[in-house]
Amino acid sequence: MARPIWTGAITFGLVSVPVAMYSATHDHEVSFHQFERGTSDRIRYKRVNERTGKEVDFDDIVKGAEVGGGRYVMIEPDELDAVAPGRSRSLEIHRFVALDEIDPVHYQKTYYLGPGGEDTTKTYALLRDAMTDAGRAAIGTLVMRGKEYLAAIRPEGDLLVLETMFFADEIRDPKAEIDPLPGRSKAKPAELAMAGQLIDSMSGAWRPADFRDTYTDRVNDLIKAKKAGREVTEAAPAPEATGAADLMEMLRQSVEAARRSRGAAKKAPAKKKTSAKKAAPTKKATPAKKATPAKKATPSKKRPAEKAGAKKKAA
Repeated sequence: MARPIWTGAITFGLVSVPVAMYSATHDHEVSFHQFERGTSDRIRYKRVNERTGKEVDFDDIVKGAEVGGGRYVMIEPDELDAVAPGRSRSLEIHRFVALDEIDPVHYQKTYYLGPGGEDTTKTYALLRDAMTDAGRAAIGTLVMRGKEYLAAIRPEGDLLVLETMFFADEIRDPKAEIDPLPGRSKAKPAELAMAGQLIDSMSGAWRPADFRDTYTDRVNDLIKAKKAGREVTEAAPAPEATGAADLMEMLRQSVEAARRSRGAAKKAPAKKKTSAKKAAPTKKATPAKKATPAKKATPSKKRPAEKAGAKKKAA
């Protein structure tokens, strides 16, 4: 079993629900080491005193905050713990909100929340079921790894799931970041209609298992190819931007390609069903002619058997 990365208690009103937090996701990207080009010499990082050039032990390192004029205030780890809100390891609920009110840009990372122990399952299940019935998510704050997090807790089946979130002042204003922001589309009605057709032809159900990190697959293939001394096949270059003059034609071709792709996906199973349906009447039609006298003969054979059975039962 995985070990919890944080333990504490959800508090709302005077109620306290002990919980344990577990990672809900993991990365599967390829891990690389660094080497000096042309050698097999690993590159290592060291914590070095920039004045003396000597390496410093991790235990001898403290954090410092610049306060202006090249001056720093040194902070010890226990001093950070002393001022951290929620040092009692509590996840305080401030408000319950509708989940669809939260802009997904605030979400950071997902964690599973489990009961803090066997004796706390009742209060855990009570909170989960009450939130499910209310259709609400809990908004709270907790301190973890020296940082305070805004968090949204939502019920998900038998579980409570926690999403760490960015605070409002951590969300960048797109108008300040992107220049210029495009206004309302000036596309022609026909182009807008064709774009709508393309969206419809590419629409489908959300199935997470349908998607895979193909870039990591290609990196692993690259590693295997180089290990075996094989040539590496380069990927196709990125497509060029579609010009305004070609937009309608590109949309039309895209719609046709999407429809062909969807039709090809349905074509194989559809043929099997069609052939099965066509074969079924043929099989039924052939014995049907022979079965006509058989049906008349069958009752005459079964009746004595039934009577004989009845006599045996009576006996």
